[in-house]
Amino acid sequence: MSWILLFSAILMALVAGVFLGFSDFVMRGLAAAPGTAGAAGMVGLNRTVYRSVFMVLLIGFAPGSLTLGGLALWQMQGAAQALTLTGALACLLGVMAVTGRGNVPMNRRLEALAGDAPGLAAFWPGYRRDWTRLNHLRTGASALAALAWGIAAGLA
Repeated sequence: MSWILLFSAILMALVAGVFLGFSDFVMRGLAAAPGTAGAAGMVGLNRTVYRSVFMVLLIGFAPGSLTLGGLALWQMQGAAQALTLTGALACLLGVMAVTGRGNVPMNRRLEALAGDAPGLAAFWPGYRRDWTRLNHLRTGASALAALAWGIAAGLA
């Protein structure tokens, strides 16, 4: 079980790093682009991410977290169990739920406005602000999951 937790922690740390990149500099870089160029860039990024290794990792963590949580309940106890469950909940609620209920619907709305320059220009500032706040949550939750699973791996 410890190698599964360690492997999951490393992969989740990679996910956290991608989210951190967006929170730290990608969104600020897109915000600095003139007019709606940043919004167009974000639409392009969103289209690209669906065909990326990152998406495989992200989507894979939904069943992966459920599996880790189930294994923790049936095969672990004490701090290792609590940390594994904490990581699973952080992933499911702080990453998957925030992504599915927050970031993805916002991305779809941005995509729908891509051909409407005035609508896109009006939507983009609020999108940037709100999307980035949600991404901060995903960054923290994925970092917490990676940390929790990494520590649990040492205890299991």
